[in-house]
Amino acid sequence: MTTTKTIKSALISVFSKEGLEPIVRKLHKQNVIIYSTGGTEEFINKLGIPVVSVEEVTSYPSILGGRVKTLHPKIFGGILNRQDNETDVQQMREFEIPQIDLVIVDLYPFEKTVASGASETDIIEKIDIGGISLIRAAAKNFKDTVIVASVNEYDMLLELISSQNGETTLEQRRLLATKAFHVSSHYDTAIFNYFNTDESYFKTSIADGQILRYGENPHQRGFFFGEFDKMFTKLHGKELSYNNLLDVDAAVNLILEFKNNEPTFAILKHNNACGLATRKNIKDAYLAALSCDPTSAFGGVLIANSNIDSATAKEINSLFCEVVIAPEFDQEAVAILSEKKNRIILVQHEVDLPNSQVRTCLNGLLVQDRNTITDSKENLKIVTNTAPSAQEIDDLLFASKICKNTKSNTIVFAKNSTLVASGTGQTSRVDALKQAIEKAQTFGFDLNGAVMASDAFFPFPDCVEMAYNAGITAVIQPGGSIKDELSINFCNENKVAMVFSGTRHFKH
Repeated sequence: MTTTKTIKSALISVFSKEGLEPIVRKLHKQNVIIYSTGGTEEFINKLGIPVVSVEEVTSYPSILGGRVKTLHPKIFGGILNRQDNETDVQQMREFEIPQIDLVIVDLYPFEKTVASGASETDIIEKIDIGGISLIRAAAKNFKDTVIVASVNEYDMLLELISSQNGETTLEQRRLLATKAFHVSSHYDTAIFNYFNTDESYFKTSIADGQILRYGENPHQRGFFFGEFDKMFTKLHGKELSYNNLLDVDAAVNLILEFKNNEPTFAILKHNNACGLATRKNIKDAYLAALSCDPTSAFGGVLIANSNIDSATAKEINSLFCEVVIAPEFDQEAVAILSEKKNRIILVQHEVDLPNSQVRTCLNGLLVQDRNTITDSKENLKIVTNTAPSAQEIDDLLFASKICKNTKSNTIVFAKNSTLVASGTGQTSRVDALKQAIEKAQTFGFDLNGAVMASDAFFPFPDCVEMAYNAGITAVIQPGGSIKDELSINFCNENKVAMVFSGTRHFKH
């Protein structure tokens, strides 16, 4: 038996009529019988195209305020019958059920209604029943029935029926069924998450995805699932890689800490800041950030919290960098930065980031709340006899923001709103401190009067002793060690200021 099917009848019932007219006209031209109901039937009638009402087929009107229209054996029998099954064929004749070869349906906009802040009554009414049932029925019977469950597939359908004179292959119907089940499963997940209050359940569905060139390494496949275009407008450059996206994510989270600050510029490499500074203008902020570690800045991701002008772009243009991100760019700045054909230029839009973070772990997933706590002056507890100066407090909070967004174990040095050096991703806090001191010395930074931030407490006084010997005059840490007094006592003996933030900022 041939697996190619010719569309002779179609049921069309959609919420949005956009893009539907060319399909309806093509079906009519191919002598396809069209069934419809409600607003879609009215739409087709206005096109001057014959349409058979569902109510005429079922002998039932649309009832319960439109909640029940297509839920009837004469509709679902027409969709679900197996054309190679003798019993099905016999029952179709016996009960005078019309064959339905094509179903075009979309769903009530549940997610948009929730996002709009509508009342629960309005939200509940946007839970589609008939539409989702039609999708599942037609997709299940893809051997005989064509299902189009989204306006996104209208172009594909129009191309098929136009180029193949109304015929479809089994492979094409199976592909459309796959897309339909994607629509229905995504829809059901959104409804579940609206109702769910039990945190022991976890369901997620992201409708948009893209294939990346490769994953973390060339031998690994890579994919991104999300609405990248909502967060950024890409002005120039090559396609973002898996590693680019990880760095962009780290950059966005870091610069968010400085959203309301004076012009701030950050340079990141492998998800960690290798340069960050706040100044009166963005050019000076960039130059100060670059001076932190110009070696690591090579091939990095750059991000600013304010407009990048042409003067700043000229400075950036002399550095090889993968990505440049800002909330806006001067037109001349874009022209300058575009001189490097592969350099990616992104305009960042204000979009709320997810409240939860998800990562694979063992044979499952780990889910946690985002770390939304940023240390502030009000939360600091001075635990030493020497209190930090106003400038030191500003630098301590500045360093803490960087520390929060750096891989543990980490130590961050800062001075005059500038990242001086950091030790990142070390197995011990002492090693992180040694790395930070060595980096500062390598790039000629004077640590006298600088401050130090730690992502977790000091179990021993060795770190504050090493920091003091390097020139550090103030320290911020969460506190909480049973041996906090040892570090406090050392600071008191050497007139070093120390504050406890009360919040640990591990990042793995």
